[in-house]
Amino acid sequence: MKLFKKPFSSAVTLCGKMTPKRLKLPKKLSSTVLKFPMKRLKNWRSKIGKRLPLTTTQLQLLVVLHATQSRQRINLYRKIPLRFTSRLWGQVNNVEVPNWLRTPIYQLYVWLFNCNVSEAAIEDLQYYKNLQEFFRRQLKPSVRPVDQEHGVVSPADGKVLHFGKVVQSHVEQVKGVTYSLKVFLGPNTWNDNNNNADIEVSDADYQNSINVQPGNSLYHCIVYLAPGDYHRFHSPVDWTISYRRHFPGELFSVSPGIARWIKGLFNYNERVVLYGKWKHGFFSMAAVGATNVGSIKIYCDKDLSTNMVGKFDKDSFHDKDLTCKHREEGIPMKKGENLGEFNLGSTIVLIFEAPKDFDFTVESGQKIRFGEKMGNQ
Repeated sequence: MKLFKKPFSSAVTLCGKMTPKRLKLPKKLSSTVLKFPMKRLKNWRSKIGKRLPLTTTQLQLLVVLHATQSRQRINLYRKIPLRFTSRLWGQVNNVEVPNWLRTPIYQLYVWLFNCNVSEAAIEDLQYYKNLQEFFRRQLKPSVRPVDQEHGVVSPADGKVLHFGKVVQSHVEQVKGVTYSLKVFLGPNTWNDNNNNADIEVSDADYQNSINVQPGNSLYHCIVYLAPGDYHRFHSPVDWTISYRRHFPGELFSVSPGIARWIKGLFNYNERVVLYGKWKHGFFSMAAVGATNVGSIKIYCDKDLSTNMVGKFDKDSFHDKDLTCKHREEGIPMKKGENLGEFNLGSTIVLIFEAPKDFDFTVESGQKIRFGEKMGNQ
């Protein structure tokens, strides 16, 4: 059982020396123990108890050691200048590559990340002046037909990390690891019917403030774009975008391994969230930044600038109302329409309401391509 990078036996040895009377925990660590699900604690006990006779108290100490070590790893990870290196990588991407170097450099990238250049609208590698142009190359229209029989299609090429219903404002980034919907979307100021947007609300009340219609539920789906994937993303449904929110933040890797390690990963990272409505009600789509993905572009929002130089305030965000006199509802988007792009690869998060009989037709870990159906309706 892999709870620690160091040998598991060392943690067990330490726990074995502890007794309930001697176990006095600091307040913060005590709260960690109290919040830890007893079901999972019993699961650990059933797995470990076959080899080691540990009491519940000793297992609780294991939980504390695991949580403390995780926080230390996250704090250490945050000290790496990922925002600076991502900006530097962006500058390197923009450097014009000499003609004689283009083919070998791009062929190396194709080989490393298993890119399918035959799908590109322009297959000639000499055409791309720099790495950035190659990363955001367009595809031939015929290679990504958009499913017209189902309402929700994949917005990008990638891997499905997780999906399901949103429960009490908590969303799973991978199985068993969650993040807060309230922190991810921020204050509900995009909803004209929400008169308490500036008041601090609980997680449950926050989900209620989205005003999901009777007979509907709130769903989510996460698609991870690897470096070798097609880097543009598209509208997954027919909808109208009325609001944009940009959260400055970290640029942690969003690879599946990191997503399993850092709880609330998507709430730490820089992201751009688009809010609007589709035929069933609320719909949002978030483009989440990542290491070496300092640039997120939204084609309908020319004012957006991401990964800016300088420090950012925690939990800060920048809003833009996308409605105007000529389009009171917002910006209409057709399913499959070009919406934006990443510099390298990252993550798209969809959070939307749909009828309670809506079912996803994908599996966690499944490779999916832009335009393929994601649900049964």
